[in-house]
Amino acid sequence: ALAEALTPREREVLRLIAAGASNQAIAQQLVLTLGTVKKYANSIFGKLGVRSRTQAIVRGRELGLL
Repeated sequence: ALAEALTPREREVLRLIAAGASNQAIAQQLVLTLGTVKKYANSIFGKLGVRSRTQAIVRGRELGLL
């Protein structure tokens, strides 16, 4: 089970990562700064216990987040 649930915004960022969007593209789509997107990504990685976008996608699918 997931130690910490992802926030709705984090799930949105994870879905865009899974769709292959770059951090810059995510920033533009969600009207955020690049730094904010990176903070979200790092938070997602920490909560999912992963170190990369690819691992985050795999873990997100395993947990039914994607």
